[in-house]
Amino acid sequence: MSGNIDVLAAAALAILFLMVAVWLISIPLRNAGIVDIAWGIGFAMVAWISATTGDGNSTRSDLVVAMVAVWGVRLAINQWWRDRGGVEHSRYSNMRRQLGDRFTVRSLLTVFLFQGFLIWIVSLPVQLAMVAESPEVGAIGVAGVVLWGTGFFFESVGDSQLARFRSQPDNAGRILDTGLRRYTRHPKHFGQFCVWWGIFLVTAETSDARFGVVGPIVMTAILVRASNSSILPRRSPLPRPHS
Repeated sequence: MSGNIDVLAAAALAILFLMVAVWLISIPLRNAGIVDIAWGIGFAMVAWISATTGDGNSTRSDLVVAMVAVWGVRLAINQWWRDRGGVEHSRYSNMRRQLGDRFTVRSLLTVFLFQGFLIWIVSLPVQLAMVAESPEVGAIGVAGVVLWGTGFFFESVGDSQLARFRSQPDNAGRILDTGLRRYTRHPKHFGQFCVWWGIFLVTAETSDARFGVVGPIVMTAILVRASNSSILPRRSPLPRPHS
């Protein structure tokens, strides 16, 4: 039987491989921004590898993998669509300009591996839920699915509304305040908050995964920081929520 250490180690090694591979690809492209696409893919990969390595309740494992994979793949596709022009985001181009020749090595540590570490931390409840002996999905898990669905709706619909708004030339320089933004200033941040606390609730019915509460707490901290990004230095390596 696979234990916690096996699953945690397998996830860490997979993330390390992914981030080093994406870093190597970014060098000839001169575009560190592709790490934003890897962010969503990394979570989906961790969920699948954790379920494959662990031996937890199969219903819960399949449910968690589906929740994380749907969220992560949509996030990656949306990020690819936004960045398909191939222009490096200013967060990374500014850093590249400041560091010069040191950027390539420094970016491996402060951009790629750092975001990989965050993926591992945020996904802790997913990893731990795959090995715990537990009952079938119960009322708490159902509540988690509902919360996840609410978050996924806000995030995906909010992204669609914003993309449609920005595609209209007459809206240049204007701020979207209709649609879901009538209810929250940051639908994508609210959505990701709900998604990860929903995932945690599904996993929290297992004894070990409760220790993974640090995951949604860290994601919440990232979202709070991103919501106040206008008053923070742009050179900070913490990722913005990719949606």
